[in-house]
Amino acid sequence: MRYNIIRKMDIADGPGVRVSIFLQGCEFHCKNCFNQETWDFSKGKEFTDEVIERVIELANKEYIQGLSILGGEPLHPKNIDGSIKLARAFKEKYPEKDIWIWTGFLYDDIVNKDILNYVDVIVDGRYQDELHDFRLKYRGSSNQRVIDVKKSLKKKEICLLDEAMQLT
Repeated sequence: MRYNIIRKMDIADGPGVRVSIFLQGCEFHCKNCFNQETWDFSKGKEFTDEVIERVIELANKEYIQGLSILGGEPLHPKNIDGSIKLARAFKEKYPEKDIWIWTGFLYDDIVNKDILNYVDVIVDGRYQDELHDFRLKYRGSSNQRVIDVKKSLKKKEICLLDEAMQLT
């Protein structure tokens, strides 16, 4: 598994100030994807235990609200194990901080994945350029959903995170 970049102070990808990691590799190739440089699985840098330690250390500041895992595609079969390992290590160190993941997969397609044990919010669905809307918060197109994972698991149905849906 590989990653493209780590941002130590990201204010665009989730609420508050966050550490973000953009994983490398995606097969969806959505039209006008904002992150086409992450499509190739062979580019970027090697994702190692040292990278996980670096992400955890970067989040060791009171003002960091959480971790955002983006791509590329974090839940692709080539990336899912590393995403789970990172999310698990992060939650063990910072149970009070949240984890957000962006994926082109639909929530229903990942409901049995271990990642759901660690993630607080999933933004699911492929970006669709014809449904792009600048008013949307934390997502690029109106087909994508901002899902409260913990609430969804508890209720056994998809529960959207209301505060993230529209800019006011």
